[in-house]
Amino acid sequence: MSRLPTVTALRAFEAAARHLSFKRAAGELAVTPTAISHQVRQLEEELGKKLFRRTPRKVELTPEGQDLFPVVRNAFASMAMAVDRIRTPTRDRVLTLSATTGFTARWLIPRLAGLKARGPGFTLRLHASDDPVDLHGGEADLAIRYGTAPFPGLVAEPVLEESFAPMCSPALAIGSYSDLQNAPLLRSEWRLEDARTPSWRRWHETAGLPAPNADAATVFTDDNHLILATLAGQGVALLSPVLVAEELASGALVRPFGPELAGETYYLVHTGREDLETDLPVLRDWLKGETACLTAE
Repeated sequence: MSRLPTVTALRAFEAAARHLSFKRAAGELAVTPTAISHQVRQLEEELGKKLFRRTPRKVELTPEGQDLFPVVRNAFASMAMAVDRIRTPTRDRVLTLSATTGFTARWLIPRLAGLKARGPGFTLRLHASDDPVDLHGGEADLAIRYGTAPFPGLVAEPVLEESFAPMCSPALAIGSYSDLQNAPLLRSEWRLEDARTPSWRRWHETAGLPAPNADAATVFTDDNHLILATLAGQGVALLSPVLVAEELASGALVRPFGPELAGETYYLVHTGREDLETDLPVLRDWLKGETACLTAE
């Protein structure tokens, strides 16, 4: 097995990549920006690859950094959950919630503190997979599924309405449709496509603009990579306000113009098992509270 870099260096990289700022990463980890820079540089030297592009005003992830970031972020999240389970042995019940990797990383994980504050009485185990799990087979207790109800054999409760809009880094200075004609387009690859799947062709039709050259778009098979590329200023993407709410609020991403494309709905689905009756209301209330906060923003 290959020798892994130090946890300190990986933690510094993860925080700097998440904030795209050495200063904000330093504030989170209670160290100096110089210490973050040193740890990141040490990691880059050990890997033999640059992970960040450094400019006088900001830092951006390189392609190598974009590949490493979601893996390290999810690893730290998994370790934190495991440590929490060990620290709270009295919570015997474990509830497994499955969701896509993008929704888990971008929406569920940042909001776990809100669930913990409710004192749920159970440990939530997050199962991230882009393949639907077999709830009847016991792979998970509940799931967040994106699509159109009903889901045969399952109880479905709506959680969030999805939409998609053009977004980009403010560094691209895109403010008009004419600017878009000369900008690189980014898009996500969907396993199943229908009339509500977000695409640049559909967006141009909705906007009343000539269809783009589909071959000109860079395609990503992972939503996290698409978002990171957009943050790095590599082009304009049709992104979900649900998944990039933090970046929109901070100004790291902007929505230069409409229209917005309607998507499907995120549902909380389960089998209706009787043993979920105690914990399901707590989980449901947490999700409703977080979505209410998102709507208020």
